[in-house]
Amino acid sequence: MDLKDYFRRIGFSGRYEKPDLATLSTVHKLHVLSIPFENLSIHCGEKITMDLQVIYDKIVRSHRGGWCCENNFLFSWVLREMGYKYTTLSSKVFDTFNNDFDDMDSHFINMIEIDGKLYIADVGFGTWGQLWHPIEMIAGKDQPQPPGVFRLLNDDERWTLEKTGRKPLILNEAFANCSLANQHLKKTVYSFTLTPRSHDYFLKKAEHLQTSPESLYTKKSICSLQLATGFRALIGWTYIEVKFNSEDDVDLTDIKDIPDSEVEIVLREKFNVTLLNKLTPKNKKI
Repeated sequence: MDLKDYFRRIGFSGRYEKPDLATLSTVHKLHVLSIPFENLSIHCGEKITMDLQVIYDKIVRSHRGGWCCENNFLFSWVLREMGYKYTTLSSKVFDTFNNDFDDMDSHFINMIEIDGKLYIADVGFGTWGQLWHPIEMIAGKDQPQPPGVFRLLNDDERWTLEKTGRKPLILNEAFANCSLANQHLKKTVYSFTLTPRSHDYFLKKAEHLQTSPESLYTKKSICSLQLATGFRALIGWTYIEVKFNSEDDVDLTDIKDIPDSEVEIVLREKFNVTLLNKLTPKNKKI
C-alpha cells in the first residue's frame, strides 16, 4: 500500500511532514469529496471485508467507495502513515425512523490528538450527516461546516454528535413528502464513548450489517458523494442532489426516480463508480 497513491486518489498534492490540524482538515475534506460512501458490494453479490489490503485495493486502485468500516479503517491507516496519534472508537447511529439509537455500536470513527486537543474524524457517514472536517471535542460548541452546524454534547459517559442544517427546498413537488427530504433542521447523528476499539471489534458487526434482513444496508443500495456545493446520492432507484444555499438558509433539493436501465450509468457519470458485477438496486421501506 502506498500513501502517495492514496493522495493521488483524493487529489492531495500538499506537504505532510508535520501532523497538524490544517493538513488533517485538508485530507479529510478531499477524501469525502473524492470517495463515495456506498454499500453496493452487498447488492452485487460481493462480500465486504475488514481486510485493510482489500479495502485499499477497492477504494484506491479500483476507484470504488465504501461504507464506514472501509472508509474510516482506510483513513486510520492514512493517519498512522502521516504520523498522527489516533484512537479508533465505535458509535451508535441514531435511527430517525425509530427515534432512538441503534442497539449495535457498529459505526467506526477515529479520534485524533493534536497539540493536546482531541478531534473526531469521520470520512464514512455520507449524505446529510457527513463531516467535511474533523470536529473538536468540546461539548456544546457550535462548529460550522458547509453542510451545517455540528456540535458535540457530553453527559460524562457518552458523547453525542448532532447537526443543525438548513430547510430543504424541494424542487420536484412529487417528492415533497419523501423521507430523503427530511424537514427536521436539528438532527442527532450518533453517540459514542471513549473506549478504544480494535479492528477485531468490528468483524462480527460488519458481518451482521451485510447479512441481516433487518439491516439498513441489506434493505437499501446506497451511494453518496459530497460535492463542493452540496452532495448527491442514489438510493435504490431514487437520485437526490442537494445544493447548499447558506445565503437564503435553504438547501436546494432535487429528487427524481430513474429507470433500472440507467442506474449503473448514473453511478459512472455522477459518482465515478464502475461495478464489475451486476447490481440489484434495492430501496425497501423501513
